[in-house]
Amino acid sequence: MQRLRITHLTEYFFPTRVTLNQHRLLLRPREGHDVRIESSRLRITPACRIKWQRDVFDNSLALVNFQEPSNKLTIASEVVIQHYAPEPYDFLLEGYAVNFPFRYALGEQSDLAPFQRLVFIDNQQVINNWLQSLGLQGMQTFALLVRLNQMISQQFCYRAREESGVQSPAQTLLLRSGSCRDYATLFIESCRCLGLASRFVSGYLHAQATEVGNATTHAWVEIYLPGTGWKGFDPTSGEVTGNRHIAVAVARDPETVPPVSGSFIGTDAAMLQVNVQVNLLA
Repeated sequence: MQRLRITHLTEYFFPTRVTLNQHRLLLRPREGHDVRIESSRLRITPACRIKWQRDVFDNSLALVNFQEPSNKLTIASEVVIQHYAPEPYDFLLEGYAVNFPFRYALGEQSDLAPFQRLVFIDNQQVINNWLQSLGLQGMQTFALLVRLNQMISQQFCYRAREESGVQSPAQTLLLRSGSCRDYATLFIESCRCLGLASRFVSGYLHAQATEVGNATTHAWVEIYLPGTGWKGFDPTSGEVTGNRHIAVAVARDPETVPPVSGSFIGTDAAMLQVNVQVNLLA
């Protein structure tokens, strides 16, 4: 077990006072057998009311309604967790899922079906062409996923992007570059083309950059594997996820779980300045 303190600061600076509409925050780690929250504090200015709820994927969602205009928005989250992540390779697949391809058990098919449907449907042929070039035929299921994960990490050039949203898989394949969100989206849609249930994960990565606070949130992928459940793969680093990855939110569509989302009424958005700092300390 490791104990981590996670601080996440988001600041918006406006040239004049603006009216802030409702904001949605996905900042609290997903609790379970592998993550326990010791303490949690969320400080927001200007004055607001916060309502917590669970979304359709059981993510912990904060809805924030502001009570006054302001020229600055500050959202400061501090969470202390106990992390009990198992070893990445400490698992066994069900016998019928060891070799690829396989079919999910009848009782799971209807629940997993939404996670097998592509979001970028018109990219399917481009993705299939790329998959065929990787020589994945005849591989065992887990070995195939490890290879796909590593190929994305090795074949593409990482590029931090300030723009919201994600690139389509076709764009990432064309540009041969992207952010962690883009890598995760390509991995998810590739797995869905192969018939594997896949979901997007937004969260925190415990690494050297996050130790000094020079980082933002991270994104990776989980694939449903019979015998072990949702198994994480990080195509940015090419590793199977373990005790460095702390999930905050999962979703079928990569566009739907930014850490902070909302809008405002006021001056030209082009004048908006943003500061984001993420820090993880053991």
